[in-house]
Amino acid sequence: MKTTQLLHNLGQSLWLDNITRDLLNNGTLKRYIDELSVTGLTSNPTIFDHTIKSSAAYDTAIREGLAKGRTGETLFFDLALDDLTRAADLFRPVHDGTNGVDGWGSLEVSPLLAHETAKTVAAAKELSARAGRPNLFIKIPGTKEGLPAIEEAIFAGVPVNVTLLFSREQYVAAAEAYLRGIERRIAAGLNPQVGSVASMFISRWDAAVAGKVPETLSNRLGIAVAGRIYKAYLDQLSNPRCQRAYNHGARPQRLLWASTGTKDPKASDILYIKALASPFTVNTMPEATLKALADHGELASTMAPDGGDCEQVLAEFVKAGIHVDALAARLQDEGAKSFVKSWNELLAVIASKGDALKKSA
Repeated sequence: MKTTQLLHNLGQSLWLDNITRDLLNNGTLKRYIDELSVTGLTSNPTIFDHTIKSSAAYDTAIREGLAKGRTGETLFFDLALDDLTRAADLFRPVHDGTNGVDGWGSLEVSPLLAHETAKTVAAAKELSARAGRPNLFIKIPGTKEGLPAIEEAIFAGVPVNVTLLFSREQYVAAAEAYLRGIERRIAAGLNPQVGSVASMFISRWDAAVAGKVPETLSNRLGIAVAGRIYKAYLDQLSNPRCQRAYNHGARPQRLLWASTGTKDPKASDILYIKALASPFTVNTMPEATLKALADHGELASTMAPDGGDCEQVLAEFVKAGIHVDALAARLQDEGAKSFVKSWNELLAVIASKGDALKKSA
């Protein structure tokens, strides 16, 4: 049995951190579903930037969009929704079979709205409505301005993937925003079954401190932070407010491990996959990491419910001069800026490709 199947059997959902039209057209995504236990996927501006730049699969759609006067963000969301609704349809049997727990795709609102609450909510509602699929998350960053947008989107019945979370405190704030939205639905007599995941970015922690800490601490910060977050997640699932909401029919917001591709070439290519094995969570992994797991992966033990030695390890980082809370804030801010950069590059690629297609027509 493949390790991907073993991990799935353990209770963790394996999602692909990638989407391209080629993956859809050539049947690769369907094969990952059938053979590698993939039950969902995520997308982001960087992924679309790379695939539109390197593939001719979008050329016809871009040409047709331009002929209809579609440009910029409008044209991009046409392309993205075409891909993600197709993916959502492939995952629909999983979604239906798990009663909405699994089988999701994700589409991000414009990163340019990361600090604009009202516009983020409006964009989330519009994208969800345009998709017309029950198993598509709208990604909203867990920034200070994003938190009220998450609450409002959940209250409006829009499934949300809370992105750009790095620390326990950021996770708890996002979980509270989700719960407030659910509680408001219950109070209003609305169905509280609105799906959500909270996406914790892991490998960026280790990339941020690479070369700045003793070798004994290399590639250990992200996993230690994850241990702290996992304990907070289990505490959240069992707190009385959440349980009251569950009693009304709400479902838990699941924890999602993101940024799980190994950045350090000297480390195992499945370092974070092995360390983050945990039931009732999601691990969304790059395509190369998924293949590595299927090819030569092996599982040891699952994450300790109490966080294991995470606090001792984090204390060692503090002694080494790493201020974890300050670094979490910096990583979230840098993450938001990098998404904006990728977004602008993506729009430039679409414009450039559109110009080239016009000239070749």
